[in-house]
Amino acid sequence: MDKKIFSLALNGKKKEMAISRVYAIGYAGRDKKKTMDHIKELEEIGVPRPIEIPTLYPLSLNNVTQNKVIEVVGDKTSGEAEIVIIFGGRTDEIYVTVGSDHTDRELEATDIHKSKQVCQKPFATKAWNLKDVIQHWDLLELSSDIYINHRWIPYQKDKISSILSFEDIMKFLERKGVPLANSIFFSGTVPLKCGFKYGEQFRMTITDPIHKRNILMEYTIKNLLGSVQT
Repeated sequence: MDKKIFSLALNGKKKEMAISRVYAIGYAGRDKKKTMDHIKELEEIGVPRPIEIPTLYPLSLNNVTQNKVIEVVGDKTSGEAEIVIIFGGRTDEIYVTVGSDHTDRELEATDIHKSKQVCQKPFATKAWNLKDVIQHWDLLELSSDIYINHRWIPYQKDKISSILSFEDIMKFLERKGVPLANSIFFSGTVPLKCGFKYGEQFRMTITDPIHKRNILMEYTIKNLLGSVQT
């Protein structure tokens, strides 16, 4: 099976991770009302309601990146801050970081699976051991900002208690029968403040208020059509 090697900073030390599978968990809200609110946000841009909640989307390994620039086609793509769970080759190798399920929103209206394949999925180069955050999991916070017209605009901010608990994520993955070893899971996002927006840069953060630390990643969105004259 093909694998990609990613580097993670863990407690100040560098660790190489061999990854062979990538998935995104959609509609992973713990609060059913907030989940339906997110579904309504998607319906407003033409995305049909899911058949299953949550929904598991397999992603292309080639699209997962730690680069600070991603390339897209068109001006209707956007990111969402996600809690990312990374499983190594051993059962004690489970790590948590932040990533973005960057998606083509126009294509999402016609084929959500394809929309998730055409955009790269950035995630941070720093991570935490699961064992260091599992006891206060619900207090972790996701936030994001989007850069539009020369200014940063707050885009998301909420505790991950609004997302399925780690135990429920594990139960869901077990039910789906997917292997965990050497896999990355984009495991859910928090609600948008004011609906979808499209910008030139995206900044996402996961914050641990107990240990007073955070992981931040910022990336630029390069529209390949922007440099093509018509």
